[in-house]
Amino acid sequence: MLSGKTVKLILFELLQFACLCIPVFVVMERFASVIRIVKSSVTAYWLVVAASVAYVASVTLFVWVPLKYFILKTQRFSEVTNWRPVTLAYVILSTLPCFSIIIASSKVQVDAGVKCDRFTELPVSLVLFSLICVDIVEKIRPLRLTGQASRLELDFEMPGPVLTHLEQVTSVSGQLQANGRDVDASPRSQVRNGTLSGRWRDADGGTSRTSSTAYLYSSHSYSGPFHFVWIRDPRHDLFVATFMFWFDTVEMVRVAGTDSVYYSAWVFPIYILAYLSILRVVITPDSPLLASSSVLSQDLPFLVVRICLLAVFGYVTPILYILKNIFTAVSFMYFVFMTKLKMLNRGSMF
Repeated sequence: MLSGKTVKLILFELLQFACLCIPVFVVMERFASVIRIVKSSVTAYWLVVAASVAYVASVTLFVWVPLKYFILKTQRFSEVTNWRPVTLAYVILSTLPCFSIIIASSKVQVDAGVKCDRFTELPVSLVLFSLICVDIVEKIRPLRLTGQASRLELDFEMPGPVLTHLEQVTSVSGQLQANGRDVDASPRSQVRNGTLSGRWRDADGGTSRTSSTAYLYSSHSYSGPFHFVWIRDPRHDLFVATFMFWFDTVEMVRVAGTDSVYYSAWVFPIYILAYLSILRVVITPDSPLLASSSVLSQDLPFLVVRICLLAVFGYVTPILYILKNIFTAVSFMYFVFMTKLKMLNRGSMF
């Protein structure tokens, strides 16, 4: 009888392997159909199909299986904390060939003067969805799939605090004064507890305290009759956050599939920039490098390309995504860099 951990491991590995193989097979088969129409040759079709089978078999035997062996069996990458080897291998072995074949198909059809296949939903609904599945598997692998989330999982995965309790926290200086100890009255000796604090005095005016808000993380923050709608689970939040993480890239790839854009030279920069933004998945989700890499590899390049597409092709992409790129880039530069300036680094300002 297999244990739960073994079943979970087999399920995850089969899912990742399917996400590695299926997009390559489907995209290559569609490209083979384009070659058969352009060349009017069935032999060319089967050559492309055979090449896809040989490619998948080669990368599986020489790259994917050895990598999984080193990770799962020998723990060779156990000390790697800032990047993920599996996602790096996936975007190189599966996503990159798929995007390359889609670009090559556009070039072949334009040169032949035919418009037979734009691959429609394949880049988004298959290639990027497979990438999202691999990303979710890597994130949810340390968590349990059954039962309720443990306290460690809640503290580790919760993106924000759930306000469950408020209390007044006495500052260190207030405690020392209450005990009758001498405290230096100079401004340098004031101790402030927390960043969100407010000063207040007792009725006698002698003791100074600092009030702060204590946040406790809890999946059940309400015990009334509708408590079932107040429940949060980090595993569900993980799925939602992962899909939200990829929506900007999904929209950019979708624009490349429109008829006017796909059969133009704009398909090259769109897919290249989309792939560069996909490389963010290699970085661990809790790494501080993720924020800057998102701005540099996604928001700024996407903003320039979307403005150009809007000027050339009209409203092929919603204005909402342009505004998203603008606000994300501006807020990053303001809060990370400009707030360090002396003029904006004053505590008295709003």
